[in-house]
Amino acid sequence: MRYPQGGGLTDAERAGRERVRLQAVAGFEAGEKNREIAAALRVSERSVERWRRQWREEGLAGLASKGSPGRPRLSQTQIARLERELERGPLAHGWADQRWTLARVKTMIGRLFHVSYTVEGTWRLLRRHGWSWQQPARRAIERDEDAVEVEAGGLAAGKSTAAVNGAWVVFEDEAGQSMTPPRARTWGRQGVTPVVRVRGRGAGRVSMAGMTCYKPGERSRLIYAIREYRGRKDEPKGFGWKDYRDLIIRVHTQLGGPIVLVWDNLRMHLVTPLREFFEASTAWLTVFQLPTYAPDLNPQEGIWSLVKRGIGNLAAADLGQITRAVKRKLEMLQYRPEVIDGCLAATGLML
Repeated sequence: MRYPQGGGLTDAERAGRERVRLQAVAGFEAGEKNREIAAALRVSERSVERWRRQWREEGLAGLASKGSPGRPRLSQTQIARLERELERGPLAHGWADQRWTLARVKTMIGRLFHVSYTVEGTWRLLRRHGWSWQQPARRAIERDEDAVEVEAGGLAAGKSTAAVNGAWVVFEDEAGQSMTPPRARTWGRQGVTPVVRVRGRGAGRVSMAGMTCYKPGERSRLIYAIREYRGRKDEPKGFGWKDYRDLIIRVHTQLGGPIVLVWDNLRMHLVTPLREFFEASTAWLTVFQLPTYAPDLNPQEGIWSLVKRGIGNLAAADLGQITRAVKRKLEMLQYRPEVIDGCLAATGLML
């Protein structure tokens, strides 16, 4: 159900309700049944029954409007406290799933302030103070928000290092895609769920490593590497430390200058040979680690999201078709620096 915005009824709405009640009275006097009156006025039978009872007991005076009940009953201090509790999330208040529904917010108001709101009144209250029904973003429960704040300061230091050295800031991340494509929204007849046909046979995986590269005054770049895994004997399933080393060197060569590398704490990123490579390359390479469970700070995640969206519902005949589709999407993005810039803006980080 969708409710109108605002606190109470307008004069026009109140007058409209008065007309409906008077039409119902005409039906009462004509001896019509509640069901017939409800169908004619397009209201519920319970409303007609309530109006009939009020008409019998008090006459027309019983059907008169009692005025708008929409005046706020919570003070600004109470509203501020309610918003703080809502921001803590439903999990902190005993609900197993993390969804704020109107019924739950109504219950919260009763618990905190011993004030009874209707569901409609709760909707009006939330809308009036800037709350809306939204699709939430996901965060790992293990994520340490304090560590994210500290690391954000570390990234600021990385940007300063890049500015001093005239270096590129490079964000790295990995992704993979199997033969089963991502599900994407599609149009379908109402009440009938669309069905996407995919192959149930076939094994293998496409591994992707990508780097988004930024430098003030320069066109943003996207550089990537792709590897197929078909399940053959002695075939590597993903990228090894040498692959990462070679990709970093390729990025340095293509950009033609020093780089500040920002990536996560993947185990392969922390192996001893890579650390030794970093120590031997300090003249042109500086490395910063992202905090654990903080993919929202990495613009390369936005690139992978666009790639997955581009191959949604793809009924691939073999792994090679998946690889070609991924490459085609990545090549398109390489010629869209404004999209690469948008992925950085979505993280909230600035150069």
